[in-house]
Amino acid sequence: MNVEILRLFHRAERDKRVTTHCGLVGRAFGASGMYIYGDKDEKVVSSIQKVNKAWGGKFFVKYIDNWKTFIKEAKNEGKTIINLTMYGIPLPNVLEKLKTENNNLLVIIGSEKVPIDVYMLSDYNISIGNQPHSEVAALAVFLDRIFNGLEFYKEFEDAKLKIVPQEKGKKIIQLNNKDFK
Repeated sequence: MNVEILRLFHRAERDKRVTTHCGLVGRAFGASGMYIYGDKDEKVVSSIQKVNKAWGGKFFVKYIDNWKTFIKEAKNEGKTIINLTMYGIPLPNVLEKLKTENNNLLVIIGSEKVPIDVYMLSDYNISIGNQPHSEVAALAVFLDRIFNGLEFYKEFEDAKLKIVPQEKGKKIIQLNNKDFK
């Protein structure tokens, strides 16, 4: 399954950490990349690229100029459009259908108030609970459920660092990469 993220209405001063965390969660939990609509903020891109370099993987971050056109084009390419919102249908009610219907998903997460057009363009408006919560948390729960918890076993290509699970303490090993600093 291929899952891409669309982060809407990024505000550089207010959202830099949250947008970065959306990308980090997306990367760690199995998404292939994140598109951002809003203020251009190279620090977000740089932070995620640094993580890719050290921890492996090919998670991409790209800015787009027109969110509405982008969503329409994604639909025309056959992607299922999912808007994560507290106002939608509960995830458990549609999860099995999502897993079997289409292997190419675009998951939308907002920053500021999301316009009604997003709800209308989406194939599914899905809630991760019906109370106010973080888009980072919603994305993590969605990806965990859609990928059946496989993030616990995911190996990242070209990783220079790897965590060795420990009952107590921390252990990180450097893999066979002489050039890593």
